[in-house]
Amino acid sequence: MGQLVDGVWHDEWYDTKSTGGAFKRSQASFRNWITADGSAGPTGEGGFKAAPDRYHLYVSLACPWANRALFFRTLKGLQDMIGVSVVHPDMLGEGWTFATDYPGTTGDTLYGLPFARDIYLKVKPDMSGRVTVPILWDKERETIVSNESSEIIRMFNSAFDHLTGNTDDYWPEPLRDAMEPVNDRIYDTVNNGVYKAGFATSQGAYDNAVVPLFESLDWLEDRLSDNRYLMGDTLTEADWRLFSTLVRFDLVYHLHFKCNRKRIVDYPNLWAYTRELYQWPGIAETINFDHIVRHYHYSHDTINPNRIIPINPVIDWMAPHGR
Repeated sequence: MGQLVDGVWHDEWYDTKSTGGAFKRSQASFRNWITADGSAGPTGEGGFKAAPDRYHLYVSLACPWANRALFFRTLKGLQDMIGVSVVHPDMLGEGWTFATDYPGTTGDTLYGLPFARDIYLKVKPDMSGRVTVPILWDKERETIVSNESSEIIRMFNSAFDHLTGNTDDYWPEPLRDAMEPVNDRIYDTVNNGVYKAGFATSQGAYDNAVVPLFESLDWLEDRLSDNRYLMGDTLTEADWRLFSTLVRFDLVYHLHFKCNRKRIVDYPNLWAYTRELYQWPGIAETINFDHIVRHYHYSHDTINPNRIIPINPVIDWMAPHGR
């Protein structure tokens, strides 16, 4: 992540002085929607009609927000319709880069640009906002459709169904009202909660983040004692939004972000649930643990100034989940 200010790259993760040591996430700046007929979505403008090979996804394999866009690209069978470029796991002074000297990177397969910020600058040369992934790009109009992952996954969930024939619905109408409070709590205290704990620069800010985080993990453990998935027997976007954090928790958040009261493997229901989702067809192929571990420990030099990559636990992700 990070931002351009007067043409200079700044790493926003550590700008906590104005918030009493608390990490505060900025809002996404591009909020258009791909729709089946090109009509406008809930936000932004129209003109982004679902079509084969029109759109491209820029991602980091380390980033949980980008990862969930990859989940939905796989779940909805969009691999042949939407191409992908993968940034380098190291996010240093220049932010996300398209360097290709690390396994699993692709470079910018559309334009051959050196930095992710250059994709934003193609759209807005005077940009001074955040540079984040995922970036959903329209090759026809040469512009960014969206950089808000929670909305990208909903586009992928339904906009291309008439083209793919895949009508699996992870945001079903009957469950939406009940799902939104679950999504909201998970986002605030778990997805973003690990970052609020990890990037806190005061004890108070850390305490205010880490306590609700584990309260929510306890709540989720209890919820899964009576339900196979968060919304009962139906697998929904709420599960995939949570999974993107759970799959990283024991490898990076537990140690690197000081979220160390318990590990996910210490929660019987959450651990079985996480393994089940990891073993879902095609999902494991979207997860690169090497990029995850490398990015967090090497890029965040205020947390790990010597950039030492830890040995990490050995986790059997393919163990039977019993669910």
